[in-house]
Parts: sequence; structure tokens; C-alpha cells
Amino acid sequence: MKRTWLQIVLLALATLALLLLVGWQPLRRQMESWTGEQALIEQLKGTGALALLRLTNAPPETAPYAPVRHVGLPPLGINTFFEQEADPAQVDRAMSMIRAAGITWIRQQFPWEDIEIAAKGDFWDHRWDRDAWEKYDTIVALAEQHDLEIIARLDNPPAWSRAVGNAEGWSLAPPDDLDDYGDFVAAVVERYRGRIRYYQIWNEPNIYPEWGDQPADPAGYVALLQTAYSRAKTADPDCIIIAAGLAQTTEETPWEYGPRNISDLIYLEAMYRAGAQGTFDVMGAMVYGLWTGPTDQRVSRDRSNFARVQLLREIMVRHGDATVPIWATEVGWSALPEDWQGAAPYGRVSEAQQAQYAVQAYERAAREWPWMGTMNYWFWRRPDESERDQAWYYFRMVEPDWTTLPVYAAIKAYGGQPPVLARGFHQEDHHAVRYGGEWALLADDGAVLGGMARLEQGAQAAFTYEGAGLSLKLGDAASAEHLIVRVDGREQRLGRSEIVPDTTITVQRVLRLARRGLHSVTLEAAGGPVLLDGIIVYGEPARWPWWLAAALLALALAGWVCRRRRVAS
Repeated sequence: MKRTWLQIVLLALATLALLLLVGWQPLRRQMESWTGEQALIEQLKGTGALALLRLTNAPPETAPYAPVRHVGLPPLGINTFFEQEADPAQVDRAMSMIRAAGITWIRQQFPWEDIEIAAKGDFWDHRWDRDAWEKYDTIVALAEQHDLEIIARLDNPPAWSRAVGNAEGWSLAPPDDLDDYGDFVAAVVERYRGRIRYYQIWNEPNIYPEWGDQPADPAGYVALLQTAYSRAKTADPDCIIIAAGLAQTTEETPWEYGPRNISDLIYLEAMYRAGAQGTFDVMGAMVYGLWTGPTDQRVSRDRSNFARVQLLREIMVRHGDATVPIWATEVGWSALPEDWQGAAPYGRVSEAQQAQYAVQAYERAAREWPWMGTMNYWFWRRPDESERDQAWYYFRMVEPDWTTLPVYAAIKAYGGQPPVLARGFHQEDHHAVRYGGEWALLADDGAVLGGMARLEQGAQAAFTYEGAGLSLKLGDAASAEHLIVRVDGREQRLGRSEIVPDTTITVQRVLRLARRGLHSVTLEAAGGPVLLDGIIVYGEPARWPWWLAAALLALALAGWVCRRRRVAS
């Protein structure tokens, strides 16, 4: 037995020497890209856990090539607390900095308790003797000046809406009468019709205290969502409704025990059983990394990490909502100071890691998750330092004194880069597609997702993509005859027709197995108009590092030899 263990140790040392010889640093980088870990021991443990998951679990079915609505918009958003700012000049300054960083969205709360404060139908702030809408009118006007799109989060009911009022644990709970909430939603949407288009209905209803001191109730949330959806669409048919971002939690206590906190996965399944489909345009999700970086590939029900959102997407696909996107209502990492003595419930990274991870999160989503839309960083800035003793405070991008953290510069640099199309089915109105000449976006019930672009003769569409191939969905046969396609400056012929994976959609092939890297594409209408109905980019095949394959082969051989020796003895 001693001899066997000695052989194992010697073989392990030989394997380690091989790794050192052929590329230790590349291996470390590869393991970090698999696990999101930077410490060696955690990388090794994480790689082993990932290998086990890959052997025992099928990858999530996310339908990456299905066409998805509301994902071609600029991805950079941020959570703000402008309702807490007393001076509009501070809001103006913040929005200027946000827009300068390339961020185009703000997720801003419109608390019900701060607008319809004292009683139903009473929109007067009696404490300060002024119109309760005034503050929010200012926020909306400033956002328009700075070309920022608002995601209005509608929650936090006033005390009068519940018989228990604001008793401990109940201040965020839903109202007793859902129609009261529906009236509030309608009032907000009517007031800002044509100025705000995106509304999030509630926040984290699957955990305490967001649903009050009572069991989590997906059917109850669906009833609230249905009410809000109906009233909002009546007030503004063009508005977009975002379902509440579900908190990442692995709590799977059986329903009969009445848990106040419940897994986001169980909760979403229950929402569908309660009839949620068709009552939201976008699914919200909390997409935190917590204890690992954004490259973590480990996906399982018992893990809360950046990759977990794929399991939500899988549930949506299974229930027939492949065309519905997920938007990250919150995303970020907590940079607790070095002298922090308290608990770290949201993980802990350095400020440099926070900056690195934030950019990597947006990069991974753009590269791997074509069903992910806008991602809202958590968060911009608090108006004062009174919460520095709270662990969640250290997600911030800017300090109350306007000192920027490294994550601000990192996001600004990322926001200044030109967008790139990666794997997936992209609509003709994607923000990465640039048009020139005479062209228009048209509504068409026969088109994919109901729209296409019409390029008149001489018009062009240009974009950059990264992948292993490219196909085009054209609106009619004549478009194929009129279209000139240039990839990296070289004219390409359209190939044979093919079916896009995850769909029954027929498209025209342009290139497959193109060389790796970025490719510039120009589409030109020549000889007649061209109808463009979609752009499909095919992902690159997975690559297995040869040095790791050699190491695993050596370890497998070591195990086989030891087993043979043990049997022989």
C-alpha cells in the first residue's frame, strides 16, 4: 500500500512538472476562465467541481439561436437613488457623469409611498407642502436632457394600503387591494406616457422582507403582475413591462413549511404554473457574482453565482418563452475595505477586482448570452455616508463626495468601445448595426418578431461580428438577388439555405468556419431594395487546452497503473 501511494505521489509530481514545463500561467488563466477564481487552491477545487458537473449534468438549454425581443438595445445601465437627492443640481451632475461613461439606462425607483403618500388619490406631499410628483418630474426631465432611458421600478406601497400598515416586517409588503396598486401604476404610466417606456413591477418578491412577514407567494405576485400589466398597457400600449428581479437564493424549503425565502428557480416555475406567461415583456433577474468572478462556468441549483441566470433562462425556454429576454436588474461585486471587520454576506473583492469583474460580466453576457438584454450595475452612489457600516454600501461606483471608484473608469472604457455581434439571432434594429443611405424599419406581421429593415438601392448596413460563421434572414427572394455582402472588404456570395438552430427559420448562409477574430461586414442594396429580417452569428466551437488534456491523460494513466499494481498484489 505504501508503495502504491508513493507511486501516486511521484506520478502527481511528474504531472505537475509537465504542467510547469508546457505552460503554468496559461493553465492558471484557463482555470480562472472556468471557475471565476483567482486563488490557486480555489481554481483547482473549482476545476474539479466543474468537471464533475459536466459529467453529471447536461448544460442548461438556453436556446441561444432563438430570436429574442428587447435585446438589441445598449447594455449599460445603472441603479440610482435620485429620489433621495434634495438638490436637483446633484441629480444633473450625476446624470452627466453617467452618460459620459457610456451608460444609457438608469433603473430608478418611483416608490408608491412617496407619491400617493397619505391616502388613495392624494398626490400631495403634506410634510413639505408641495406636489408629490414634482421630484419625479424633475428626474424625468433631466434624464431626457442627458439622453438617458429610465427603467421605473414601481413598489414600496404606502401604509394606508394595508390593514397592518407599516408594522415591523410589513413595510414592503403588497397592498390588501391589488386594484389600488393597479391605479397607482396607471397614474404613473399615464403621466409619463411617451417619456418613460420601461416599468419594473415589484422587486425580489421571493425573499423577506420584499413580500412582507409572510410566506413567499408566487401566485400572489402573479396576480399583482397581471393587474399591473393590464392597467399599464391600457394607459400606454407601447410600454414594456419587466417582471420583478428575483433574488438569487438556493433556499428550497418545501412549500408546506411556508418559507419567507424561496429559490428563484422554484419561484419562477411556480409563477408559470400560476399563469405568468403573457403578463410580462421582459424577465428581471438579480445577476450577482458574489463569491466568484463573472467567468465562473459552474451552473447548479445549489450555487449562487453569475452563471446561475442560465437556469432561469432554461425554465423560460421550457415554458415556451424563448423569445422573452432576461434583463439584469442588478449586477455587481462588493468591494469591502481591507479593514472591514463585519460579515461579508455578498462576497468580497478588491476595488481592482470589482472593476475587472464588472467589465468581464458585460463581456461574457455579450459573448455567450444573446437572450440577455440591459444589465444594470448596482449601484451609482448614495447621497451621504451614513450607511458605510452596511456591507451592501460597497457595491457603489461613486462615493458621496463624488470620488469615483476604479469601476467607473473601467465601465467608461468599456462603454467607449464599438459594439460587436456575437453568437445568436440578432434583429435588424440591433444597436450594433449602422445604416446609411435611404432605409427604414418596418412593422410586418410576417417578419421574425414582427419587423424588418428595408434598404433602398444604394443603402448600406454595416456591423462587426465575432464568431465562426454568419447567415442572414432576408425578407424575400428578390433581396438575395439585390444584396452585395462584403466581409473584411471581400465580396462574398450567399450560400445555400439552412435552418437556424433552436428555430424553424430558414436563412441564407454567408460564411461558416471563418477565421477567428473580429470581422467587419457591409450589406449593400444594389439593383433594387433589400429586406433584412435578421443576422445570425454562429459561435466558435469549444477549444480544449492541449496542455490540460496532456495532464489529465497523465493522471488517468497514473490511476490505471496504480489500480493494476493493486490488483496484481
